[in-house]
Amino acid sequence: MATTDGVPMIEAVGLSKFYGDFAAVRDVTFSVPAGEIVAFLGPNGAGKSTTMKLLTGYLAPSAGRARIAGFDVFLERLQCAARLGYLPENGPLYPDMTPLGLLRFFGEARGMERWRLRRRIDEVVAQCALEEVLEKPIAKLSKGYRQRVGMAQVLLHEPDVLIMDEPTTGLDPNQIRDVRHLIREIGRTRTVLLSTHILQEVEAVAGRVILIHEGRIIFDGTPVQMRNGYASMDEAFFALTGGARPMEEPCQAPAAE
Repeated sequence: MATTDGVPMIEAVGLSKFYGDFAAVRDVTFSVPAGEIVAFLGPNGAGKSTTMKLLTGYLAPSAGRARIAGFDVFLERLQCAARLGYLPENGPLYPDMTPLGLLRFFGEARGMERWRLRRRIDEVVAQCALEEVLEKPIAKLSKGYRQRVGMAQVLLHEPDVLIMDEPTTGLDPNQIRDVRHLIREIGRTRTVLLSTHILQEVEAVAGRVILIHEGRIIFDGTPVQMRNGYASMDEAFFALTGGARPMEEPCQAPAAE
């Protein structure tokens, strides 16, 4: 993991995205330090995926700035790309390729030296447990294995930051458990921001929650702090987003005593 001397690994400053009069995201501001796993929560249509696309440079903002490891996403794209791994909800997998062919293709597209690419393929195949399917067409793989292939691809160039959009959607319980374990392992050495609407996932993998509603951040704190005073994360989520108008300022978690 990169040493950045206190520079946030992920930073959003006043990010906004407008489509005509509609604000998909409005004045989103937060930062994530090195070595943290953060769950990005919100109802459908709250602005999660839009924010992630702004952070990764897939969308240009109407206002505000995004930085990865201190580099401006829109002005220093190559520096950001070298430090960022992005796994969208439906990752860019080519069904006629094998996992091995796909990893070679992306490594060569990134200009990785052959010796490094061979080493990294061996490492990510082991990390994502792909040995049994390495030579099978991706079209023949289960969704759980396809998610693992996607994670291997984004890990290949050893990024310091991983941004993942709904990484366990559509998986069965065993596959979900495997992917969550992999995310926890990845989080030991990297900074992770993952979007999810599965509240059990938050408590299973994340040390921090950022909750967005109607394009604005309304909570930023630990899962325990979010659940404080409620019987469950479900109840806390409903109370914060269930029909109530979001607050003008985010609810900051209380300082630890």
